[in-house]
Amino acid sequence: MKITIKRLIAFSFILATALHFSFAHAGEGVFGWIYTLDLQPKGKLEFEQRLQLNQQQAAGTYEAWTARSELEYGLTNDLQVAGYINSYYTNASQNYTNPDACGDEPTCTGGYAVPSSHDPATAYRKSGIEGVSLEAIYRLTNPVTSPVGVGFYFEPTWGKNKDELAARLLLQSNFMDDRLILAGNVVVANERLKFIENGNVPESMLDFLVGASYRFAPKWSAGVEARFHNDYSELNLRNQVQRATFVGPNMHYASKDWWVTGAWRYQLAGGNCMGGGEAECSNARVWDSHTVNEFIVKVGFPLN
Repeated sequence: MKITIKRLIAFSFILATALHFSFAHAGEGVFGWIYTLDLQPKGKLEFEQRLQLNQQQAAGTYEAWTARSELEYGLTNDLQVAGYINSYYTNASQNYTNPDACGDEPTCTGGYAVPSSHDPATAYRKSGIEGVSLEAIYRLTNPVTSPVGVGFYFEPTWGKNKDELAARLLLQSNFMDDRLILAGNVVVANERLKFIENGNVPESMLDFLVGASYRFAPKWSAGVEARFHNDYSELNLRNQVQRATFVGPNMHYASKDWWVTGAWRYQLAGGNCMGGGEAECSNARVWDSHTVNEFIVKVGFPLN
């Protein structure tokens, strides 16, 4: 069955509702994109549904929807494993303005998930199941009992558009009886983008994510998070081609047996491309899979 954006949204939230059981509240994610050390306790299972929209490039239309349906399980109190099913919907039309990509035309269609064989003068729309991911998080120190919580994250992904191997260093400190959470992730990833006409194209990424979340009322938290992004055209962080900064707010609500988080990141002007990647930049911002706005909604339900 072909996946449209309406079906993608409906599938995400119907699946989340179908898996809602009223049991005791477990771990929750107060940030949109930053991973914390609030893990599932030993023997506990949680379902989490994520829906992300990357929207607006240099011109025209660009909407990249991704949905991730996840089950998390606590193997021990300090080791959590998870599995994801990933799906996508891409809608692009005349979204590029850079002459390095468009030639003599003022605009053209391009970007991540748009194959180079596609006619750049026409719109591109496609959806489907992207692939699967596995995840493991090990907590070395707990921010509830230590001044700084430290953890390690590992995630391999096998997908239609790319394969990826990602690792993160997780850092977290809690203050004011755990009402204020400061967190940071250092993300390193090697990727192989899949193009039928050009074969697999290697890339790598280095990101620094930082954020704060404050519980200002019972069940409610709000804060801010930022992403300092670096892209490379070769594996193992060789030949940097992009640099960009994203900043935005987040909001979190948690009840006894479910939680929801929403966040928005805005790409600041001042991003740049180098090392042969100039076609991915215009209007002082970076493109490819990146956009002016990034939105995410996450819903979690403990299952036992």
